[in-house]
Amino acid sequence: MQQSTISQIFQEKFGKQPIVVRAPGRINFIGEHTDYNEGLVLPAAINKAILIAIAANNTTQCNLFSPDLNESHTFAIDDLKPGKPWMHYLQGVMHGMHQVGFQLSGVDVVVSGNIPVGAGLSSSAALCCGFGMAYSHVFGFDFARLALAKIAQYAEHNFAGVKCGLMDQYASLFGKKDFALLLDCKSLEHEPVPFHFPEIEILLIDTKVKHSLADSAYNKRREACELGASLLARKHDVKTLRDASMDMLLEMKADFPDEVFMRCKYVVQEMERTRMAARFLKNQDLNNFGKLLYETHQGLSRDYEVSCAESDFLVDMARENKKVFGARMMGGGFGGCTINLVEKTEVMKFRESVKGKYVASFKKEPDFYSISLMDGVEVLS
Repeated sequence: MQQSTISQIFQEKFGKQPIVVRAPGRINFIGEHTDYNEGLVLPAAINKAILIAIAANNTTQCNLFSPDLNESHTFAIDDLKPGKPWMHYLQGVMHGMHQVGFQLSGVDVVVSGNIPVGAGLSSSAALCCGFGMAYSHVFGFDFARLALAKIAQYAEHNFAGVKCGLMDQYASLFGKKDFALLLDCKSLEHEPVPFHFPEIEILLIDTKVKHSLADSAYNKRREACELGASLLARKHDVKTLRDASMDMLLEMKADFPDEVFMRCKYVVQEMERTRMAARFLKNQDLNNFGKLLYETHQGLSRDYEVSCAESDFLVDMARENKKVFGARMMGGGFGGCTINLVEKTEVMKFRESVKGKYVASFKKEPDFYSISLMDGVEVLS
């Protein structure tokens, strides 16, 4: 949907001119499940986004409309609690703002977007960040982008029940066109890393397996990492797995439940892969960068156990094609998309091959999204 279209829908629905904010989804090249371990990640904002049209209504009610779903909802600002799946994110953002001392007031809101839900592209983070930026802009709240990211994370934690790290929100807010962000999730500082390969297409393949992180084993993986860090802390100066090394893990392997050791092993190795990946991108070394993506997928599938048969199938197909430089499952796991770095001249042929074999194996068609890297959340009008 275009800015002009959502503005028109808003005016027809509420009879006034809105502010419009664009909030992008994100991909993550590498550094999966390292963010909540205070590690390094390499995400980027993308050209799929949520548009939010908003205006104050001088009441104590929030009136929401989604033309995509043809749904309307209303809630009171003094009764903020989890409700409908997409509505509770907005309530969580408002509750987070109230918690840090801002006086709330009612708004009218129209939300539309083209981020596929459940594909691992962080549609929920985009919604929270976009609404946070829009709401604060309407009322002149002086929120820095990092503060908005933390409020969006608060909404996920307390209203959606997902104990996510800060990567998704950070990438949506701080994204930069044609750059990935090497984000240190401990210091919450980032370094822009150029992704400039004109001959390469970033192709996402949607397994059409819809995951819900709140209902998946996401929180259990986080608990395993926290347990591993606490075990290491008995002998080493370790607060999170960011402080750990493979030598420490191997030294104390006998103290670890097997499953916890596997989870921690993956995370520690993934942090090192992310450091290497950033160096390879800076040196325009796509071959070695792509190899790291395959290594990450193997770790996610075997050690972290968050893949699925469909994702493994797609990555195996990519690995067999010499015109695909790297591929892996992306996102929290248990479905969603794989990310593939494909030579542009090969894209159509690769898509057709994948589609035919995937349908034959799983009796459903995958979706394909060609992605470019874009700027983060912005006020359009």
